[in-house]
Amino acid sequence: MKTVPYWLDTAPARPDRTAAEIDGSTDIAVVGAGLTGLSAAVHLARKGAQVTVLEQETVGWGASGRNGGMCTTGLAIGFRTAVARYGIPTAKAFYLAYNDAIDTVEKLTVEEGIDCDFARTGKLNLAAKPAHYENLARTHEALAELIGYETELIPRHKLGSEIGSGYYHGAMADPQGAGLHVGKFVRGLADAAERLGVRIHEKAPVTKAKRLRGTQHDLTTPAGTLRADKVLVATSGYTSSPFRWLRNRIVPVGSFIIVTEPLEQHVVDELMPTRRMASDSRNILYYFRITPDNRLLFGGRARFAMSNPQSDLKSGHILRKGMVSVFPQLAGVGIDYCWGGLVDLSLDQMVHAGERDGLFYSVGYSGHGVQMSTHMGRQMAEVLDGRPEANPWRGMHFPHVPGHYFGPPWFLPLAGAYYRALDVIK
Repeated sequence: MKTVPYWLDTAPARPDRTAAEIDGSTDIAVVGAGLTGLSAAVHLARKGAQVTVLEQETVGWGASGRNGGMCTTGLAIGFRTAVARYGIPTAKAFYLAYNDAIDTVEKLTVEEGIDCDFARTGKLNLAAKPAHYENLARTHEALAELIGYETELIPRHKLGSEIGSGYYHGAMADPQGAGLHVGKFVRGLADAAERLGVRIHEKAPVTKAKRLRGTQHDLTTPAGTLRADKVLVATSGYTSSPFRWLRNRIVPVGSFIIVTEPLEQHVVDELMPTRRMASDSRNILYYFRITPDNRLLFGGRARFAMSNPQSDLKSGHILRKGMVSVFPQLAGVGIDYCWGGLVDLSLDQMVHAGERDGLFYSVGYSGHGVQMSTHMGRQMAEVLDGRPEANPWRGMHFPHVPGHYFGPPWFLPLAGAYYRALDVIK
């Protein structure tokens, strides 16, 4: 079993971008070579900006290469919660921004010729309890009545057309959801950025950010110092001390994934005949899909813990039990991959983007980042080009996480116990 992300292991080999020294100046520095940073770099370079990307590891090493490869519709907090919190017009705008985000991913794959198995197979929200199906039905009705958005309710007795499991109690399907090989996509974005003249430096963590005036900063790395007229911080759950204000507003939570050995075609057709991207309704949820080479990818929080090799393996054992409980027919199937990564949860589970003390940022994707991070790279390119109205999340209060001032979030086990209790009660 490999303990590296399946997506990065099965993507085309990448060039070595660690050799060049860093010095001089640039129009815009992007901190982080994930989906937000690389999408921003592509769109900024198209506008004629000189762009330099600084990455502490390698392209796509963080959450951008460690997720489920799902581009799905909807907010992390759910549509009805958004309506109660923000009102119908704002909730509608936020909800539909995720559809715009999927469109952005698809458009980039076409425009830049990125072969990454993008497919609009749809999204399946599965009810883990009978009461959860009733909640999905209310969401289905609210989407149709309040904003004219159509989804499909699938009662339990018809669920066999979508999933080969008796574990769930119904579902809501949205045909707009999509899947892709995210390793091929993130590396394809890096190649596209370089074709446009972007400089990408790997193994170049920013250890110090010194504001000179306005939005101009000196960024210090082990390979040298770069002066940038503008800086975009795109580090999500891997945000470090030079950007303390952001780090104290993001909770990095481990999300873990296993991937089976390749499955026979008839098994794949039985498990997920429509090939939708699927997740369930629990707080500590499962999410799963079929990969482009006919494996089952099965992920979830598993444990409220940080990601490291030991933690990943413990979570992998938990996920295997979960996979077999959902799909008993996979009891004897081998697991080829097991890994973890950090999801960047904000306190309100909303995306936050804008400018603070001369630094631009976009973070807080809260487990819905593949599509929205790519989209926000594009939108923040517009913001950096003088169009603040392009940011769909502008003006939102970005709350500090109480008690989270430095180091790993000490409260994760308490949060995990709380959400497990909720899953038992509700």
